[in-house]
Amino acid sequence: MSDTQRIIHPIPPLYDKYCTKLILGSFPSVKSREAQFFYGHPQNRFWRLIAELFNEEIPRTMEEKSELVLKHNIAMWDTIHSCTITGSSDSSIKDVVPNDLSAILDNSRVTRIFANGTTSYNLYQKYIYPVTNIPAVKLPSTSPANAAFSLERLKQSWNIITE
Repeated sequence: MSDTQRIIHPIPPLYDKYCTKLILGSFPSVKSREAQFFYGHPQNRFWRLIAELFNEEIPRTMEEKSELVLKHNIAMWDTIHSCTITGSSDSSIKDVVPNDLSAILDNSRVTRIFANGTTSYNLYQKYIYPVTNIPAVKLPSTSPANAAFSLERLKQSWNIITE
């Protein structure tokens, strides 16, 4: 799967009518696409981080992960609907078609949007912000590729989602 290929996002958005915050990644990694769920790579710190921020147990199953974010009124999706990508590399992303966030925004209480990483943020600013007019907050990526940020540093930046 390391070949460059055009891929359509395989994971539906996760939200309910009570969600007030939306966390957007860029595009699912190979591991996430295989798992058919967000942040499926075992080295991605997303689930550990969310559990620590809300003083919860680290979720293991898709059901536990869904329950954790929905319990805290967090919706999840990605900025990209389809793209050309090599493996899981954000830097290889080309030919972007953005996701339409209207289903989430029209059927929830989302007023705050957070981008997990620079790629997600930049694509949101370019393609989606002009449509939604909802500013996004750029947060440091939870990806293992972002080695500059320890879990402690991530917690300091990501704590804003608990407000």
